[in-house]
Order: sequence, then C-alpha cells, then structure tokens
Amino acid sequence: MPRKLADWKFKKQVLRLGERTLIVGILNVTPDSPADGGRYQEPELAYARAVEMIEQGADIVEVGAQSWRPGSERVSEAEEKRRLIPVLKKLRGKLGVPVAVETCTASVAEQALDLGAEIIKDPAGLVIEPAIAKVVLEANAGLVVQHMRGLPSEWAKMAQIKDPSGAALAELSAAAGRAMSAGVPKERIVVDPGFGLGKRKEQNTELLSRLDRLVAIGFPVQVSPCGKLFGTQPQAEAGTGLAAAVAFASVLRGAHIVRTHEVGAIRPAVLLADELMRGA
Repeated sequence: MPRKLADWKFKKQVLRLGERTLIVGILNVTPDSPADGGRYQEPELAYARAVEMIEQGADIVEVGAQSWRPGSERVSEAEEKRRLIPVLKKLRGKLGVPVAVETCTASVAEQALDLGAEIIKDPAGLVIEPAIAKVVLEANAGLVVQHMRGLPSEWAKMAQIKDPSGAALAELSAAAGRAMSAGVPKERIVVDPGFGLGKRKEQNTELLSRLDRLVAIGFPVQVSPCGKLFGTQPQAEAGTGLAAAVAFASVLRGAHIVRTHEVGAIRPAVLLADELMRGA
C-alpha cells in the first residue's frame, strides 16, 4: 500500500514527506549519552558530527541537551541552555538542512528557535509545558510530539499497559489536539510513538506491529528505534542491527521519518524499505 504523501510546512521551508523516508540525525550534547559517551558537548566537535551525519544522508539534525534514558532526572532550565546554546550558535546557518531541538521546556524552545532551529520535538507530547505549542506557533516552526509514559525516573515502577498502541494513539491524538487548539496548523505537526519511553520491550513490539493505527490518524509519523529493546524470540540485543530492522519495518508500515544516532548504518535499511514501497 503506497505511503500517504504530506507536506511538512515550517518557516520558509516545506519538506515533502512520503516520496522517500527522511532521516533525522541525533546530536546529543549531554555528558551521559549512552549513544556517544558525551563526545559532542564542545561546539566544534558537535559541528563536525553534524556535518558527518549530513554527509551520511541526514535530512535534519536534531540537537538535544537533556537525557531521556531510563532513570535519568531532568536538568535545570539553566543547565539545558548552557549545554545547548553554544552548539546552536556554532551550527546556525552552516548546515544546509533544518535543525531540530529536543526539549520539553518552553523557554528553551523559544531561545532555540531564535538561534536558528526550525523544528521543536517535545518528547513529553506537550504534557509538561503545553506553552511550547504557542512558542512553535509564534516562530512558524515545525513540531514533533512524542509519546512518553511518565518520566524516566518513574519508568522502573510503572505498571504494564494492556493496549500500548491504543494508549499511544489516544495520547498522541490529544497532544496534536492541544497543539492545534493553541493555533499550530495541522500541516506543521508530526507524531512519534516513542519506542522505549516508558514502554517495555514487548510493548515496543506491539506498537511497531500496529503502527498503521497511528498512521491512520492523519499526521506524518516519525519513529525513534535506536537503543530500544523489542520483544523477539530469541531476544535480540539492543543495537544497530535491531534498530535497522525496526526502521525497515516501520517504513513498510507507513512511517515517514526515522530518527537515529547512526545515520550511515540505518540508511541502507531505509533505502531498501523505500524501494519496496515504490514497488508496492
């Protein structure tokens, strides 16, 4: 079944979604990133990594200064800005692709957009600070709302949910509704089911198997498979191979965007999935 086409509109750009899968390269500027060991906190190193990911095929570079790994605590607004702002200043106007920023803090989003970012990804789906929607609206920016159950510090104690895809569907629909109620046009919104964010491995697999339910609500879909466990028999380790398999399957189920730390390793799976989609 052909993937639904959509235009993602923000600022002065329009990204055509669906003709091929877009890749978001993740650039963490945290000291405790499990993906890169905190290597890119210095602006020069962050810039070099951003350029490397673009050369590998990234269509968007996403910068994040807050860790969302299991058990992590939120840093202060001042600390998030201390990590983020020097890197955004270094990247501004130099990459040739849109810059996204991951944050659930409205003031951080506002400053990021002032410094040239064009997309905000809220991993908490506008639950922690709904004012992010107004910030995005005023800046004419793009918005990604991601589904997350609770906070990372709470995940180990959270009860299992019976219908992961149904919960993600309902809560992401509500998040997109909050954004649109604040005035953000529908064509600026992308949704992400948030693999691993408060979900166990079996729930991640169920979310993936029912991704078509999320696609059906009418927003472009982004997936973030890197570093996440999925229930398999026998159990596959979290790593590049599993992330590539999830990216491949997600595209075949209608995902428009794949978000990854490992652009070069994931891109072949995305290219092959796109080729299969074109032949469907």
